[in-house]
Amino acid sequence: MRLNGRRESSNVSDRRGSSAGRGLKIGGGIGAVIIAAIIAWISGGSPLDVITSNVGNMMTGGQTTENYTPTEEEEELARFSRQILAGTEDVWTQLFAQMGKEYEAPTLVLFTDAVQSACGNATAAVGPFYCSADQCLYIDLSFFRDMRKTLGADGDFAYAYVIAHEVGHHVQYLLGTLDQAHAAMNRSSETEANNISVRIELQADFLAGVWAHHDNAMFNSIEDGDLEEALNASMKIGDDYLQKKAQGYAVPDSFTHGTSEQRTRWLKRGLSTGDISQGDTFSLPYSAL
Repeated sequence: MRLNGRRESSNVSDRRGSSAGRGLKIGGGIGAVIIAAIIAWISGGSPLDVITSNVGNMMTGGQTTENYTPTEEEEELARFSRQILAGTEDVWTQLFAQMGKEYEAPTLVLFTDAVQSACGNATAAVGPFYCSADQCLYIDLSFFRDMRKTLGADGDFAYAYVIAHEVGHHVQYLLGTLDQAHAAMNRSSETEANNISVRIELQADFLAGVWAHHDNAMFNSIEDGDLEEALNASMKIGDDYLQKKAQGYAVPDSFTHGTSEQRTRWLKRGLSTGDISQGDTFSLPYSAL
């Protein structure tokens, strides 16, 4: 991506090296616990053990590393994240104004190992996530390293897609979509609630694409190869891909984010149209997603 000279957002809370409090964690990250399970699987460990221990950490609260000194690579990723967040602010401020609304920017929280959010305590293993209770998106920058080393999803535009996806959840919250969907999930069976979750996540992928479309129009930010990086990332974090990589088979009823094909399709739709009205994932039959 072309980011030279781009501003950095000031809506950032850098908690790297701070201790996390205790509490309960609610789900919703782009990679979720399955990423940690894949790491264990590739390393010859047990995915089930990782998931079990991670849930235990969520319940008791983890602690980040004291006297933390970020590496040069991590500092570069932090700067990159602030620039991407600034780009989302510029784009969504403009798009909300076109809808006659005012965009309220979220805060990006950078943390290491574990963090306390208004939604409870979270460990880094859940991946990046958005908490509507405090309107913050949370990320341990080591997630980008895991994307590269574990999933083979690399590149600055792939990383930007991750951030833009979580900002997409914030857009859903501001438009009232997220609360409506969560209320519907609370009234539904487990399978139907998972289906609604897929609709939420696919729309966030679409909104990430909408952001990229307009960011490129504003700043000429997309370079050759960038689109391939983002589409590769969307394929590598599909529920079917991750489950097959972790356990050798997929369980469709347990999907909460969508298949690789679905995630890629909705990201591409946002990228190609830039039209927020084209992203209604809730009216379509589930089989048409």
